[in-house]
Amino acid sequence: MLEKISDLGPEDSGRNIVEIIFKSSWLKKDSPICKIERILKVHNNQRTIQRFEGCRDAVKGRALQTTRKDARCAADGNELLRFHCTTLTCSLGSRGSSSLCANLPICGVCNVIRHGFQGNSGVGGVTATASYGVRTTASSGRADDLLTCSDDVRRVMLVCRVIAGRVKRVDLPADSTAEEKKSPVEDNAAVCGVFDSEAINAGVYSSLEELVIFNRRAILPCFVVIYNVLES
Repeated sequence: MLEKISDLGPEDSGRNIVEIIFKSSWLKKDSPICKIERILKVHNNQRTIQRFEGCRDAVKGRALQTTRKDARCAADGNELLRFHCTTLTCSLGSRGSSSLCANLPICGVCNVIRHGFQGNSGVGGVTATASYGVRTTASSGRADDLLTCSDDVRRVMLVCRVIAGRVKRVDLPADSTAEEKKSPVEDNAAVCGVFDSEAINAGVYSSLEELVIFNRRAILPCFVVIYNVLES
């Protein structure tokens, strides 16, 4: 069964929540810098959800087996809400359209919803030396900055649930203290040599602003925000 999507209208309470989450993370709050056209909800099929929950169970299982317990990983796999920006080349969202196109892989959003994210599909995590996967961000503004495409290509934002698991932190400022450089999550992961994600370029928003998820099945797209960036 294929994933389906539906339009969230102004009367839907969920739309207002997604809109607030999306807009709150843009840096320029003194004036509007983006306009939302549509917000769509992704109805993931049972197989996709089971794979996502399988990633959670794997992280929880490993966390319980280590000598130094990581409470967050053991509780929910360290689930986070993340953003990922991609392209839209079809009529999705226009005039109420909720049909996924077959223009793959050019249409990024339809490709992700149909086939999932690109990246490693293993369930057991990736060793500490790995540096590949799907890049997600804590803020929609940063996700928009990271997407490289021509000006005539439309952009959409995917709001996703992510099982971050054990996080490796890299590229921290040189003047960081020893305590800042070694988080409880990273220290625990160093014991078993396995990470599920990698935090890079710790920025002004949070220490996990840019997070690379090694297992593509650990990312579950929930909403699609179709928007336009306004000229400053």
